[in-house]
Amino acid sequence: MRSSSLDLLKNVEVKAIIGPPYSVQANFLIDLGYKAQVPIISYAATSPSLSSIRSPYFIRVTQKDSYQVNAITAIVQAFGWRKVVPIYVDNEFGKGIIPFLTDALDNVNARVPYRSVIPSMATDDQIVAELYKLMTMQTRVFIVHMLTSLGSRLFTKAKQLGMMSEDYAWIITDGITNDMNSMDTSVIESMLGVIGVKPYVPKTKELHEFTTRRQRRNLILNPELNIFGLWAYDSVTALAMATEKARLTNDKFQMFNVPRNATDLERFGISKDGPELLQALSNTTFKGLAGNFQLLDGQLQSSPYEIVNLVGHGARVVGYWTKETGIVKELNSSNTKAYSTSKNNYGSIIWPGDTTSPPKGWKIPTNGKKLRIGVPVKDGFSEFLQVSWNSASNSTEVKGYCIDVFDAVMAKLPYGIPYEYIPFATPDHESAGSYNDLVYQVYLGNYDTAVGDVTIIANRSQYVDFTLPYTESGVSMVVPIKVSKGKNAWAFLKPLSWELWLTTFCSFVFIGFFIWLLEHRVNEDFRGPPSHQVGMIFWFAFSTMVFAHMEKIKNNLARFVLIICFLVVLILIQSYTASLTSTLTVHQLLPTVTDVNQLLKNKKYVGYQQGSFVYDLLKRMNFDESRLVQYKSLEACDELFSKGSGNGGIAAAFDEIPFMKLFLAKYCSKYTMVGPTYKTDGFAFVFPMGSPLVADVSRAILNVTEGEKMTEIERAWFGGKSRCPDSDTSLFSDTNSLGLESFWGLFLIAGLAAFLALIIYVISFLHEHWTVLRCTDRDSSIWSKIVKLLRLFDDKHLSFHSRNIELTGRNICDGDCTDRLKKVSSHGNFPQIPQSLYLNNSPQVQVNPVENMMIDSQAEIVEVVEPEIELVNLNQNSQTAGSTNENH
Repeated sequence: MRSSSLDLLKNVEVKAIIGPPYSVQANFLIDLGYKAQVPIISYAATSPSLSSIRSPYFIRVTQKDSYQVNAITAIVQAFGWRKVVPIYVDNEFGKGIIPFLTDALDNVNARVPYRSVIPSMATDDQIVAELYKLMTMQTRVFIVHMLTSLGSRLFTKAKQLGMMSEDYAWIITDGITNDMNSMDTSVIESMLGVIGVKPYVPKTKELHEFTTRRQRRNLILNPELNIFGLWAYDSVTALAMATEKARLTNDKFQMFNVPRNATDLERFGISKDGPELLQALSNTTFKGLAGNFQLLDGQLQSSPYEIVNLVGHGARVVGYWTKETGIVKELNSSNTKAYSTSKNNYGSIIWPGDTTSPPKGWKIPTNGKKLRIGVPVKDGFSEFLQVSWNSASNSTEVKGYCIDVFDAVMAKLPYGIPYEYIPFATPDHESAGSYNDLVYQVYLGNYDTAVGDVTIIANRSQYVDFTLPYTESGVSMVVPIKVSKGKNAWAFLKPLSWELWLTTFCSFVFIGFFIWLLEHRVNEDFRGPPSHQVGMIFWFAFSTMVFAHMEKIKNNLARFVLIICFLVVLILIQSYTASLTSTLTVHQLLPTVTDVNQLLKNKKYVGYQQGSFVYDLLKRMNFDESRLVQYKSLEACDELFSKGSGNGGIAAAFDEIPFMKLFLAKYCSKYTMVGPTYKTDGFAFVFPMGSPLVADVSRAILNVTEGEKMTEIERAWFGGKSRCPDSDTSLFSDTNSLGLESFWGLFLIAGLAAFLALIIYVISFLHEHWTVLRCTDRDSSIWSKIVKLLRLFDDKHLSFHSRNIELTGRNICDGDCTDRLKKVSSHGNFPQIPQSLYLNNSPQVQVNPVENMMIDSQAEIVEVVEPEIELVNLNQNSQTAGSTNENH
């Protein structure tokens, strides 16, 4: 290859070179073309690494391998595979795609745990040895990137080893799919279920006519060209078109200062026509056999990719990939609007093992290795986890709530996984570290997973994966409780919160003002000096609260407002009475501490479980490290509480809710859970980052927690213990008072009723005195009208005045005046009226216009204020009588 290339440039002095056919040969030829300024046109060198060393005279009329990695990763993403192993040939062609492939897989959250490199001249034994190594790994998704000669041998051996079964997924690059026509039929049959990608070649009229002509001229068994042949044809066509445009000359290469001792690589000149021919090639565009021919920076532009499925003796298309729409069943479909990699966009796929169900992409290795399950070692809280050693048999027994849950979850998986529990302990059976240390061991690979009361927290999730939680989440505070009976001088204020007291006071003053406003013009009780009226507002407002007011309400609007007010009063009194009775008579269990800030302010000691992440949480809450006390068991925590905060004990304990509930179940009458719950995500199982087991185990956890099995496990470990009612932390706030939130609807109704009455009253008042508003006198201003309206409001209503006079006359002289006066006199209100003063038993009575004391037929007093009565002798002279009659 090298000698022929040098001969073409040195002796023949060609204007351009089409080739080479392989990427491994391209570097040398590209360098020669750059020195001679001769365009090197390659139709088969696909390695992306050539782009980093390419010269302006390197033209690639083919798709470089990095174009297809997005189509491959779209397949991986569609079927949810999380780990992929690339298998590639150890040369320039194989290595060039790997950086692009790993980056693309990382973008879809798929990892490459291992890279399988096959030598280009590998023997069958070397291939089998590498395949055996792959069988010992969990990952069952492989991407094969090599040429057909090596790929045929690889798949033949994989078939013999049983690696073409339903547990495996194989994806091949266009290095094999573009040249499948050259593969033996038996090899293709062994590749049943393999998925491949290849550049899309449109079925054009030109391609059909070219294929027909070639069949007529070439009597061979397989006349169909692969895509490399089509690109080669398009390369020749483009070069011919560019040659015509450039109008090349037959000038010899120019030689510049070639030393005498120069090598053959230095003994050739520079083409004078090279730059013009390169420019003509770059500007050449046409519709070729392989598709549109258009160069950008010396590279043929990317085309869509076909996704093919190998079945029978060949391959069939199951979908297409484009950079605009992702995976589609048909190209140029009007239904495709956005990028998608959904597996529903594929046609029917036959997978290895002749099945239509896609493989899950991983499997427990076939070498008999069990999953190593790390479990923490702890002294207390044995209900959750307990590890015991049998020295006689040198065996370990692990049991507890967490272990039963994990066993139930693994039993729910659709496949069997062997596993064993390994305590995270030292040789003397002590704990080997904290929970963070155990999680880190999973990260290092010393354990395949960790099971126990391990909580999901942010810093742990940075280097391991957690399943879904299987317990309640959160950290809470437990404190001792004390008995209180509510004996306090100000206990009568506790039934209502200060907001409700204030709202009630303001509301009733407001209602009193509205009643005064509505009654002022028609009710004598709401008139008088300003001090009397202000006092009446407050008196009426608060006497209404106990239904003690004696004033008559005469305005219908005021009566309507008062009815709503009575409803509010009734509900408030009943609620107040019930709450006060409870406060004074019922024994209350109150916490000794209700707020974390009290602990911080008083510098109290607090407890936490040994080895728990709660220690770091308490330090972040600004607790002094010297005041943090650890405990190992329920009994130890109770003992610390019994000592008291000032005697080496604690005032509060912080731990996760499952532990706190277990503690309260045992010591129900002594402690309670208070304060806010600090958010965590509960207990979960730990797996290495990217483990394919996480998704399946999480789904199994949902099946267990939603079924009866979880109830059975909880009953087995916690059901025999006494249970406290669930503590409601709101009961242990600073007050149990009734709040405004329970009664704001009542106050809203009362306020709306008052405003509605006010609006009606104002409209009626303005309508009655509309003449004042319509006054158009020159001296009448808006302010003067307002003042006049206020004066009219302050005056007594005329209808009220006339009604009083009418009621006065009717109440005094309704019937026989003489009889009424006798009754009044007989009751001691007035002296006995002399008989001489009566004339025809009809004395004339003069009454003060002000409504005075009225006497009904039963001589009962119905109005207050003493009457002024003047008796006149009608036998006096007519002049006196006349003047009297005139005056009255």
